[in-house]
Amino acid sequence: MANHPTPIQYVQIAIFLALVTAIEVGLFYAEEVFGGFVIPMLLLLSALKFAIVVGWYMHLRYEKPVMQRFFASGFALAFGLYAFVLAMLGAAVTIFAVS
Repeated sequence: MANHPTPIQYVQIAIFLALVTAIEVGLFYAEEVFGGFVIPMLLLLSALKFAIVVGWYMHLRYEKPVMQRFFASGFALAFGLYAFVLAMLGAAVTIFAVS
């Protein structure tokens, strides 16, 4: 197992997360430039931030592999259920529609 991050590394991670958030805000306001790619790009950036927060701040990165698989399977189940409900309501198709 790897060592836990130092306080300096936590600050570096926080700065990186703030920069990714700034990029997300910029993408939101520059929707005319990027058109239909804004929503997928925002989803990818938020997934990146989610992985970083779970991995470092929630220390999942330093857990045993069985705990990582337990978390990943629970997340996949929740995401699948969420996507299924959106699809049943007809909302999933409109998320990726090009305006």
